[in-house]
Amino acid sequence: MRFRVRKSAHVLERLGLAMAGAACGLFVSAHVGSTVSFLTSQGFLLLMMIAGAIAFYLGIDTPQMPFHPDEDDSKIDTAEFLSAVGTFFATLTAFFSVGIIVLRVFWTYLIMAGWTVGIVMQIVAGAKARTRGKG
Repeated sequence: MRFRVRKSAHVLERLGLAMAGAACGLFVSAHVGSTVSFLTSQGFLLLMMIAGAIAFYLGIDTPQMPFHPDEDDSKIDTAEFLSAVGTFFATLTAFFSVGIIVLRVFWTYLIMAGWTVGIVMQIVAGAKARTRGKG
């Protein structure tokens, strides 16, 4: 029973990592698609999500090389190194993509608010100046 629970937990963990990779792919593709017009398609979104899911499912949970302290420790575990650096860059890029999307929305509303306040102030100033001369 314990083996089945551990195996199920491991599968759930890997599926969770795949969903995180798919979400990262969605964030990046949403940002890239909003900037590069020919990449604004459902196919591109789906491709990026599938690639992220596969990458996070396969790449994050890599078995480590056996450790032998008496051997030359200058040998680098390429799979572990690529997994770590790849995961870092993929999630960092997704983080920045979401940040840019959120800040762009924030800046868009700020620009809209600034424009609205500015033109309302101009209209009020113009109306006040015109009524001042008639009195």
